[in-house]
Amino acid sequence: MKKFSLVLAGLGIAAASVPGAAIAAPAPHFASYQGGWQSINARQAKLDARINQGIRSGSLTRAEAVRLRAQLRDLGRLEARYRATRPGLTLAERRDLDRRFDALSARIRIEKHDRQGYRGR
Repeated sequence: MKKFSLVLAGLGIAAASVPGAAIAAPAPHFASYQGGWQSINARQAKLDARINQGIRSGSLTRAEAVRLRAQLRDLGRLEARYRATRPGLTLAERRDLDRRFDALSARIRIEKHDRQGYRGR
């Protein structure tokens, strides 16, 4: 009977610690990443931060940054137009925006690494 009590107590302790371990693990940030897609606002913020970082590091010239920011604003306007139409942002429009954000991300990467803006080199 004593062994049974010890086993039962051990199982009780183990069961009580499992929810604590699950709570301690950080949950994914669902506001910015849903169903395999980052939210549009998160992507815009991330691209803007990459442009700012390129300016600070000197890897983007002022003209490159102005052009990239204009393209980012254009994407924001396109998203607003898509959302304003019925029935709102459709899956096809979301995919179109996703493709355009990918293209802009690639342009930022190319502009940052073309060595036109590097100071002192």
